[in-house]
Amino acid sequence: MSMIPEVKCRRCGETFSALRSRCPNCGTRRVTQSGRTPGTTPGTVKGTASYERAETNTKWQMIFGLILVVAVILAVIVMVTTSLKNPVEGDKPNKATPGVPEEVFTPTLEAPPTTPPPATPVIESLGIYYFNKQVDIEDNYPSQAVDEEIKYQAKAFPMTITGLEYKWSTDSDALELTPEEGGFCTIKRLSATTGGDKVTVECGGKTTSFLIYNRKA
Repeated sequence: MSMIPEVKCRRCGETFSALRSRCPNCGTRRVTQSGRTPGTTPGTVKGTASYERAETNTKWQMIFGLILVVAVILAVIVMVTTSLKNPVEGDKPNKATPGVPEEVFTPTLEAPPTTPPPATPVIESLGIYYFNKQVDIEDNYPSQAVDEEIKYQAKAFPMTITGLEYKWSTDSDALELTPEEGGFCTIKRLSATTGGDKVTVECGGKTTSFLIYNRKA
């Protein structure tokens, strides 16, 4: 074993003899520890002004620490006393409020299942007939003389649909409409006009129209 102590380089970590002042590997200078003993501070020497000030600060720190401990103890005592006087709401016995009747439980009865209503029949087409002949706004239109009355009928298809309501209307003052049951309507010409007078029928969302022309008697 070598009698010469070895040191480790603080930069590269290489170990070398303590007799060397630099690392043989990287050339870093070896730092030697100082053998001097640090001197005392003025605050640790009795009889000095620094020592007296340090003593005074220490006393005040002890006083403030004692006051803080007492305040914490008093706060804990107050919290414990308050919690004992006011128990948690869940620990209180259930008491009915005077003058308020207790709620009576009423069972909820489920409504019986309802049968969905049948689907509403859909009208496919709507036509107007005069003397069993269908009329429309383009051709096959009828004509009437003044004071003449003619009965027309509106028919919705399919014919199996029942309970239908037919609405007759006209924008002409020369015609008088008298709707009847079964889709019938009696139309009377009140005055002569030039061109055709439009009549419209509406039923189940379907609408159709035709023209009535004036015919000289």
